[in-house]
Amino acid sequence: MSANVLFDAPGPKTAARHRAYAIVTAVALVAVLAWVIYRFNEKGQFESSKWEVFVTPDYVRVLLVDGLLKTLQMAATAIIGAVAFGVVFGVGKLSDHAWVRVPSALVVEFFRAVPVLLLMVFTWYWLGINADNSSYWAVVLALTAYNGAVLAEVLRAGINAVPKGQSEAAYAIGMRKNQVMRLVQMPQAVKIMLPAIISQCIVALKDTALGIYVLAPGLTYVARQIYLDPQFNNRVPTMFVVAVLYVSVNLLLTLLATWLQKRYAGEKKIDLAAARGPRNPER
Repeated sequence: MSANVLFDAPGPKTAARHRAYAIVTAVALVAVLAWVIYRFNEKGQFESSKWEVFVTPDYVRVLLVDGLLKTLQMAATAIIGAVAFGVVFGVGKLSDHAWVRVPSALVVEFFRAVPVLLLMVFTWYWLGINADNSSYWAVVLALTAYNGAVLAEVLRAGINAVPKGQSEAAYAIGMRKNQVMRLVQMPQAVKIMLPAIISQCIVALKDTALGIYVLAPGLTYVARQIYLDPQFNNRVPTMFVVAVLYVSVNLLLTLLATWLQKRYAGEKKIDLAAARGPRNPER
């Protein structure tokens, strides 16, 4: 009954047409996939010599330790910094004092507008391209600034989404503004914006791939060293393996986001049988 209120249920002709669309789309996707596989096979991309590197222990260790581990390390550092950045400037944008609110808004809007790659390049030159670990910190600082600016807006929107009655009740019992923000609004805002925070973590992880342009360590840097080796010359297989690693980590982050949302956002499954109560066998 409630579902029919939201939209008109499709009739037999519409349902048949939708099934036909789904079949045509599936056939088209299978045809494209088959054509891609055929072309790869024709170009010799499935030869064992191009994939042998990914079962060689030394290269696997380099790919996982120097590649994946460094990527996760850069992403984790940037995410921690971005959360701190977002809290400071997100709360700053909500300040009643113009001398705090205006500079915070300018900082957030500036770092949201500048592309991440340009931030990496500028930061790399600012730190010194020949300095130790300058490439690593160029990626971390650029991702911290960009994602922190986005999280600042997410935090501001989350706080504004908290019902005003919550803060008004807190003020009525004598709480100060910083107490209302810290004890009432912020915890509820975090629950609201939790999916967006995890999504931004995934964005930060993927954007570490841009570190190859500033010679930062990571998956793309190690992959470039592998496929440029004349011994392998396996650009497509290498990119495929790197893509699988990125997708796998992102799927794990998605599962984490789902678990956190259910754990901390108060989503609980309802046992309908228990809600109805015990059945009366005499009826």
